[in-house]
Amino acid sequence: MNPSLNLKRRHLLGQMTTGLTGVALSRLFTNELAAAPLHQPHFAPKAKQVLQIFCPGAASHMDLWDHKPMLEKFHGTPMPGADVEVTFQGKNGNLMKSPWPFAPAGQSGKMISSMLPHMAKHVDDMAFIHSMTSRTNTHGPGCIYMNSCFTREGFPSAGSWVSYALGSTNENLPTYIAIQDVRGEPPNGKANWSNGFLSAQYQAVAMAAQQPLRNLARPASIKADDEKATRDFLKLINAEHAAAHPGNDELRARMAAYELAAKMQLTAPEVSNLAAEPSHVHELYGTGDSNKLKAAYAKNCLLARRYLEQGVRYVSLYCASRASNVDGLLNWDAHKTLKADYERHCPIFDQPTAALLTDMKQRGMLNDVLVVWCTEFGRMPTHQEGTSGRDHNPDAFTTWMMGAGVKGGVSYGETDDFGRRAAVDVATVYDFYATVLHLLGLNHEKLTYYHNGANRRLTDVHGHVIKNILA
Repeated sequence: MNPSLNLKRRHLLGQMTTGLTGVALSRLFTNELAAAPLHQPHFAPKAKQVLQIFCPGAASHMDLWDHKPMLEKFHGTPMPGADVEVTFQGKNGNLMKSPWPFAPAGQSGKMISSMLPHMAKHVDDMAFIHSMTSRTNTHGPGCIYMNSCFTREGFPSAGSWVSYALGSTNENLPTYIAIQDVRGEPPNGKANWSNGFLSAQYQAVAMAAQQPLRNLARPASIKADDEKATRDFLKLINAEHAAAHPGNDELRARMAAYELAAKMQLTAPEVSNLAAEPSHVHELYGTGDSNKLKAAYAKNCLLARRYLEQGVRYVSLYCASRASNVDGLLNWDAHKTLKADYERHCPIFDQPTAALLTDMKQRGMLNDVLVVWCTEFGRMPTHQEGTSGRDHNPDAFTTWMMGAGVKGGVSYGETDDFGRRAAVDVATVYDFYATVLHLLGLNHEKLTYYHNGANRRLTDVHGHVIKNILA
């Protein structure tokens, strides 16, 4: 063999190896850039933060927000087409009016249930979406769908997407917080605030007034200077390790979590200290109420305001938890005794939530904070046979928005005469979050993350901005 030919062949192989290594590194860096957060909006935002208030259990639209005079008129009669209805938990009986009267509220004259006298004071600032629809009639998938636009676990929640897109406004606190009800987690638990396929750092940090953050205090045996020196050393070796493993998102998320935990030692206890609030604020919220469930939720409402005030980007506040044998005790799932169930839940929800809105408005926070109220689907206009409760209804329910960028005192969409189905300007969860992202200055079609061969987005391949409710 010609020696010069052999050398050329070796040279070629060497060049190929170097070239392939360069391609591989280039691909790794490209992946990292593609996964990097935007940390800036696509266009000028109207809102900078989001407060999501979630009532799990499928809160009944026609008993809270969606007044149906025809339901009152035809109470006790068969619903037209009832014989062909497909129901969730059994046969439905006749039409059932709301157990409570509705009354006009605000200058807009919006009809609101008399069970919500405190919330009624805010209707002129709210934009109701009465034509919402879901893709499932089951609580777990429904809650996940209302949070992530997917009925299956493994997809990022809206709060995670916003965290990924815009980052934090406070380096000492989490970007995304989920405040659980004292009664427990919502259906499907932590999947409601999951990061999905996004980096682990975008999952919410679960907090609650009834669950103080643990292990924040520095042990008395360790001096502050020693702790700082240890943290600095750990940061150095972590950075070197991360540089040697550039594609390891979980490693970077773990590092970010530890760094955040160290910063939270100084900030979180102060923010969580509700005792620092004056007595008139506690009275406004009802934190000392004799109803222990109401007092606990009121404290969580106050905690939500304090975290938003410190710049937390996205706060999810839950009012109720998982179902308890569908008896309506722990959440809004009123299959059997709707009147008794809602006479428990509405007082827990009404005053503290209204106080939170009042407090934020007085402080000027609604100039920057978008408030959204959600539940996973609606309920039937009939009673379940043999009960005085309502079955699940994915074909119609109500949500609302208020605050930064929202036109108050308006209603979008309509259900039919009985509230059975969305009939006018039918809206989807995709539309809901396309609108939320729009108010944050984000184009829902451009906010993407490459995963498993597809450019994934919060709104999947659907969604339109509901422009009628924009200020």
